[in-house]
Formats: sequence, C-alpha cells, structure tokens
Amino acid sequence: VTKLLLQVLPDVTVFGEKDYQQLLTIRKLVRDLDIPVEILAGATVREADGLALSSRNAYLSADERETAVHLSQTLRSAAAALSRGETVKDVELAAVAALAEAGFGPLDNVAVRDARDLSVMTGPAVDRPGRIPAAAWLGRTRLIDNLPAPAPPG
Repeated sequence: VTKLLLQVLPDVTVFGEKDYQQLLTIRKLVRDLDIPVEILAGATVREADGLALSSRNAYLSADERETAVHLSQTLRSAAAALSRGETVKDVELAAVAALAEAGFGPLDNVAVRDARDLSVMTGPAVDRPGRIPAAAWLGRTRLIDNLPAPAPPG
C-alpha cells in the first residue's frame, strides 16, 4: 500500500469500513510516514439481508449462507443493546453466545472497541465513539464485519 500511494500520489483514497482494522492501519501508516493523501472510509456494502459483501461469501454452502446473515444480525442487536444502556461486557457475552448458537465457530473476535484505535473499552458503557468488530468461522470460511457502537442516550 505504501509503494502504491507513493507512486500514484492520489489526493484521496477510499478504503472500506468492512475491514475496519485495515482502514485504521492505513490511516496510521499515512500519518506516520507523512504521505500526503486523505484516507476516506467507504461504507460496507451489504446484501439485501444484511450480509456484508465479500468474495469469501462464494465459499459458503447454501446452508452456511443462510447462517451467515446471523453475523450482521448479531452486530445490529449488539448495537441496539448498547444504545439502550446495556453494559459492554453483557453485550459482548450475548454476541458470543448468539454467534455460537447460530453455528459459527470458532470465533476469532467479537467485542466492543474504541473506534479510534480498537483498544478495549474499559468502562461498563460506551462513552466515546466505538466499533463492534467480529471475525468468525463458518465452515471453512472466515467472515468479518463490524458496526458502529452507539453510546447510550444522555
């Protein structure tokens, strides 16, 4: 990515939010190396049922594809629970349980993180911009997704 940015020297480059960790890594790289490019976040493109578009989806069997939608549904449920004021720990535990029950496994990650650097949220509630990233295996396919973690009202 560094070589490409330095050879092309674009004014703006867009990286998708689907791989949020990659987006943050590239933003840090550009800042640390003082590369004169603005990195914008592109919204995750989704199927009609909410599954994030990915070339990896082609590896899913028909049954796995039906199960895969539970990843985005679980993230939406987690975001809604956070907005109602449920604790970060309770939301994380519920998300892990929901994905395991749906048939995902092993789970590489599902957590509520700080949106700036993906560090652990230390308080019981989301009190700053957050993200809920998830990475889980469904059969032989590793799926990733994430959503913003809203702070509770007030």
